[in-house]
Formats: sequence, C-alpha cells, structure tokens
Amino acid sequence: MKIEQFRFSADNLGYLLYAKKHAIAIDGGAPEQILAYAKSKGLAIAYVTNTHSHHDHTPGNQALLDMTGADFIDCRQIKADQEIILDDQVVTLVHTPGHTTDSISFLTQSFMVTGDTLFNGTVGNCFSGDLDAFFTSLKRLIDLPLTTRIYAGHDYVAESVQAARQIEPDNKNIDEFFKKYDPGHVVSTVGDELKVNPYIRFNAEEMKIALEKQNLPCQTELDRFKSIMERY
Repeated sequence: MKIEQFRFSADNLGYLLYAKKHAIAIDGGAPEQILAYAKSKGLAIAYVTNTHSHHDHTPGNQALLDMTGADFIDCRQIKADQEIILDDQVVTLVHTPGHTTDSISFLTQSFMVTGDTLFNGTVGNCFSGDLDAFFTSLKRLIDLPLTTRIYAGHDYVAESVQAARQIEPDNKNIDEFFKKYDPGHVVSTVGDELKVNPYIRFNAEEMKIALEKQNLPCQTELDRFKSIMERY
C-alpha cells in the first residue's frame, strides 16, 4: 500500500491511499491535485471518505465524488473495524473516538492515517469530552509496531515541539525529532512519538515523576493520561 500527502488550507493534510489500480481519498480537501496525481499514476479512485466530519476535513468530498463516481464511506457510520480491499491489499477502518465521536483511523501494514486523533508531536483536543474513549483509541494506535508511520490531519509540528519542550525541557529527543521535520512530507513513527509526544508518554518514567511532583493522579495509565491532558 502506498500513500501520497496533500496540503490544503493553512495546515490541513489530505491523503490518497492506493494499490496497483485503485485508491481511496481521505480528507480530500485538495481535489484537483488529488485527481491529477491519480491520473498520473493511472489510478481509479474507488472511495472517498474522512477521518471525521469536521468541516475543515470535508470540503473536497463532493467534487471528488462528482468527478470520479467513487463510493462515499460516511465516517459517522463506522462503529467497529471495517476492511476495504484495494486490489489485493487491505485498509482497516478503526473507530477511534475521542477528538470526536465519529473519528476513525485508517490502518495498513506499514502506516496509519489518524486525522485529528494522533498528530505528529501531540494529540487532538477531546471535543467529545470522553477521555476514557480517547485513551482507548490512542492505546490501540501506539501499541502498533514502533516503525508504523503516522500521517495526521494537520501539520502542527512546530507548535507541538514548542509545547513539548515546555512540558519536558530536559527531553533531548525533541530536538532530534524536529530536525527530521519536513513540511513537504509530514510524518513520524510510533517510536518517534513515544520519545517526544508528552500526551502519550504516560508510561515514561520522566512523566510519572513530573506528575508525582505536582501531586496529580498517576496510579494507572488512564490516571496519568487524564492528568497530562487536564494539566497541559
């Protein structure tokens, strides 16, 4: 499975996932560029969908549907794992509520598209208000192999690095993380995130110590996650 990233608006990121002949457009807010790329690769766009239904992720849906005849997959209807077959390859749609109740992530053997659930360097706001569900969603994603690449819904890397430095000023991994940042191709791995992303570092000894010093709840993973989210 291959992936192409498309930037639109100020910092939104959309994607085309594709196999030999067929593709799926995710958060396709740059329809003209996506269609041109698909044509250059001889690809037929079979599906159009979104990581969640916030309006900044959906502006290209109708144009893509009108120009391709693709099937629309409504993220609001995904409540359990669902598989899409592109030629002979599988994309798994996983319900990952937290940022919103309808958030989904797209998993392949080597990468995932996470929308506003897991960013490169941070996590999304919990607009659903359900931190328990958000924790469960993030746990599923960060328990994937360390080499799994993460493609998010926005490029928030510069802001995320600045925040991470404030939270963990002694974390030397943050500078190395930022050195690898390429605004032309925004990506990180699960392994990268576990070294620098404070919101998923709830099992790191440094974060445990910091929470203890602030007398914040830190007995369990969920306690620590909630403390980090509420404190920072």
